[in-house]
Amino acid sequence: MLLQIALRRKASALTALVTATAIALTPFSAARAQAKGPPVLRDTETEQLLREYTRPILRVAGLEKQNIQMVIINDGSFNAFVADGRRIFVNWGAILQSETPNQIIGVLAHETGHLAGGHLSKLREQLATAQTQMIIAMLLGAGAIAAGSTRSSSAGNNGLANAGAAAIAAPQEMIRRTLLSYQRQQEENADRAGVKFLTATQQSPRGMYETFKRFTSESLFASRGADPYLQSHPMPAERVAALQEFAGSSPYWNKKDDPALQLRHDMVRAKISAFMERPETVYRRYPQTNDSLPARYARAISTYLHGDLRSALSQIDALIQVQPNNPYFYEVRGQALLESGKPAEAIAPLRKAAALSNNGPLIEMLLGQALVGTDNKAYTDEAVRILRAAVAREPEAALGYTQLAMAYGRKGDYAEADLASAQAASLRGDNKTARELATRAKTRFAVGTPGWVKADDIVAAKPPRN
Repeated sequence: MLLQIALRRKASALTALVTATAIALTPFSAARAQAKGPPVLRDTETEQLLREYTRPILRVAGLEKQNIQMVIINDGSFNAFVADGRRIFVNWGAILQSETPNQIIGVLAHETGHLAGGHLSKLREQLATAQTQMIIAMLLGAGAIAAGSTRSSSAGNNGLANAGAAAIAAPQEMIRRTLLSYQRQQEENADRAGVKFLTATQQSPRGMYETFKRFTSESLFASRGADPYLQSHPMPAERVAALQEFAGSSPYWNKKDDPALQLRHDMVRAKISAFMERPETVYRRYPQTNDSLPARYARAISTYLHGDLRSALSQIDALIQVQPNNPYFYEVRGQALLESGKPAEAIAPLRKAAALSNNGPLIEMLLGQALVGTDNKAYTDEAVRILRAAVAREPEAALGYTQLAMAYGRKGDYAEADLASAQAASLRGDNKTARELATRAKTRFAVGTPGWVKADDIVAAKPPRN
């Protein structure tokens, strides 16, 4: 877990570092069915909460101006990692399994420790050095094998060949152990940095400790008898003992999360459960006897997802009565109507959600989708305006460009429609279709205009290497 890297025995694999791929951005509901797409989820409410969790930590770490982004991975296991120096990746399972804000904040503080320590770039340097060392060892070993083979063919002696094989294997093993040791040290440094950031922001490191302690008992059996020098992370018991020592001395150790923040955290966990887990699991977590706001939120979402729109709307309306200024209740209401084939009825709640969320671009994309979905041309200009504003703030959102293409097509602006379709295809990773659409768009735009230039960039773009 955390700052993961695959280290294999062969020299070629030493160049493989975990990186983030280009991703298609989808709302929670659409992502559930996107089995073949990249495993990324988008949700305004969840992302906003994660940004608020990380903002003070990034500030004291000196990374506030680095535009570090939070990315939610479609994976139910507990994990978080950094991969490119500008994004923190968090599995939805990590959020769901964190019972308090402080627990997930502790994990985010640890990941910030990796970013602040420049661990990715340093690890790349270590890998480059290790690769050079391994190549030299392999060449020397191969030379010995060749010499041994030549002599053995004439003298029947394969001693040099065996020595050559050993010359390859021994340095590989030594280099691998060195790299793993280096990575374990990075993990320990990230733990210490995370505690430092939490203390500087007057937050408790207890959540970080509780999280790692919980995983200690789960991994003790798996690690029993393991070679501690072949682990990429510190052995569990050692890690927790060290963390308890320097985290336990924090003056904020016993500080509790603010009740309002705890409620927001529980609301997000309920939303994730409803969208990502089976309905029977949702109802076990949030039975009818649980009348809390998070439980009602989870059951309302699960109800709409599994076909009972009338009951779902009634439950959502009851939530709105409790919190009439919560944008995400209106968003869920609009999304339920939109996905039930009622785009015209979805417009009003999505307008309200967009206004209350300070025009959240993902919510604006749903609103644009509803406007386009009505087939009412009176909404076309508004849809174009809203969707253009949304993709300007979320330029990697394929959904926004797809809806924008439809709106332009309805206006008869086929140049812009082709360009938006090309941008959507490019974001989905369909480079062939993207280039074809962009090529056609170029013929519709005047040469040198902004649209022509954007289309030309797509045509000229090299496909990513596998």
